[in-house]
Amino acid sequence: MNILDIESLQYLRRWVPISILIGLVSGSAALALYYGIKAFTTLFSALTGMDLPEPPSEGETGFTYPDNPIALVLLMALAGLASGVLTYGLAPEAEGHGTDAAIRAFHRDRGMIRGVVPPVKLTASAVTIGFGGSAGREGPIALTAAGFGSVLARALNLPEKERRIALAAGIGAGIGAIFKAPIGGAILAAEILYIRDLEVEVIIPAIIASITGYMLFASVTGWDHIFAFPDPYTFDNPAALPYYATLGLVAGLVGILYTRAFHWSIAAFRRLRVPNYVKPMVGMALTGLLGLVFPQVLGAGYGWVQLAMEGEYAAWETALLVALAKIAATSLTVGSGASGGVFAPSLFIGAMLGAAMWGMFRDMPYFSEPVSALVVVGMTAFFAGVGKAPISTLIMVSEMTGAYTLLPPAIMAVAVSYIVTGRHTIYESKVAARHLSPAHRGEYGAVLGWVRVGEAMKRDVLRVRPSDPLTAAANLMSRHGIRGLPVVDEENRVVGIIAASDLVKVPSDMRGNVAVGEVMTRRVVVTVPEETLEDALGKMLSHEIGRLPVVDSYAERRLVGIITRGDIWRKYFELVRE
Repeated sequence: MNILDIESLQYLRRWVPISILIGLVSGSAALALYYGIKAFTTLFSALTGMDLPEPPSEGETGFTYPDNPIALVLLMALAGLASGVLTYGLAPEAEGHGTDAAIRAFHRDRGMIRGVVPPVKLTASAVTIGFGGSAGREGPIALTAAGFGSVLARALNLPEKERRIALAAGIGAGIGAIFKAPIGGAILAAEILYIRDLEVEVIIPAIIASITGYMLFASVTGWDHIFAFPDPYTFDNPAALPYYATLGLVAGLVGILYTRAFHWSIAAFRRLRVPNYVKPMVGMALTGLLGLVFPQVLGAGYGWVQLAMEGEYAAWETALLVALAKIAATSLTVGSGASGGVFAPSLFIGAMLGAAMWGMFRDMPYFSEPVSALVVVGMTAFFAGVGKAPISTLIMVSEMTGAYTLLPPAIMAVAVSYIVTGRHTIYESKVAARHLSPAHRGEYGAVLGWVRVGEAMKRDVLRVRPSDPLTAAANLMSRHGIRGLPVVDEENRVVGIIAASDLVKVPSDMRGNVAVGEVMTRRVVVTVPEETLEDALGKMLSHEIGRLPVVDSYAERRLVGIITRGDIWRKYFELVRE
């Protein structure tokens, strides 16, 4: 037996039992969340007279409008208050959609999630979703299962790297179980952490944990797909691909609107001058009012997605309005801090966009696709764009619907949506790639720790003066394709920095009358040529910036160069290739 075989056996001996245990607990947590939501939904229905449709695998697809609309709004407000008191009183990090907190714990908190977080997240989420909040199960189960992975790793005294792996495996196990998508959940655990990268070490533990959790969950709730894809369908019409590409384009553009609205809502609720635990009450009450006009936006919305597959939304205007209303409802519910995920709302929005586009396309040449096909592809393309998780989303939605024959057009739509959304994502804590994550900083330290900033910096630096008009800075940035400029005084000392984000504070037609010094950032993080690239990168990561002015000394601060993250990684890969 060679050394690779020995290492493989040791790896499996270590991770198989850990992954199985994570999977069993994640599957159990998924069952608790699933039945908790059902219990609160039943109570909500009894108190309001409202019945929301469910997919065939989980209940009936019928809908009943509430007997007492005022009671619905009041009950939703009380549910928001209960969720807020529970969350902010016991585990403030459990606010909102949860997946982002798990991602942040992986990158920035050394894989640490407190033991109190999982039960708080489960309970608060069951209350929020069960009482009509526009949220889904993904965030709660991701944070809950990730929390158990973190707690288990600490109990076993695993090193920090393995604690992060256990946390990510929990994400995959929880999502793979509750959505009956074990392979997609496992890949999502590796993909959800980055915008354009994978955490490859997570995949094997996540697959084992996800399949274990799925088998436990499905053995109790049933083995059917969550959605019933209604048509015996095989994609055999390449001429329809441009239509699917157009759907991907629309999904990407609406995805940008969704992410901006969602993050704007979070910022607005943070500025709201009321106690934090009251904010979910406000968000849920407003969601309830919106739900009186668009009842489709209440709850996770899977039943409405099923109805869309069956042709319920033949009028494209209705489907589009419902999609936009869901964006508002989710921004109000989850953006206010009420506990719930954003995956289900994203699938809902994508499904309605698919139904709307089918309504527009159905009489066009070479288009003969069923509405169910565009609904499923819309779901896939939309979340792949806003979640920046194209591979796992393709697999997950296929597992959730059984519509595997839709993979060719779905890949087309996903590619377009992913490109259009660019860096926009619903998950604030994602980082672009592994080498930009604080979790992997130590892996590059061996090289970056002995290379000096002076060896990688650019010496020919564009700069502006505080007295220069903003138009001068804007023109320089536009002409040279850069996003920031150091600001220097008459003696070439760095006194500030002006970034593209500063420019947007001033309307373009007013920039000629505003000086750089009026809007620049004055507290500038700098480096010196003698500092190591490791230290410079650490400053960038900790302050979440992309460039550092290089000065001759911290005392004099005369500008001698500039260094960006790109400069650091170019130098790193240059040295590695040597």
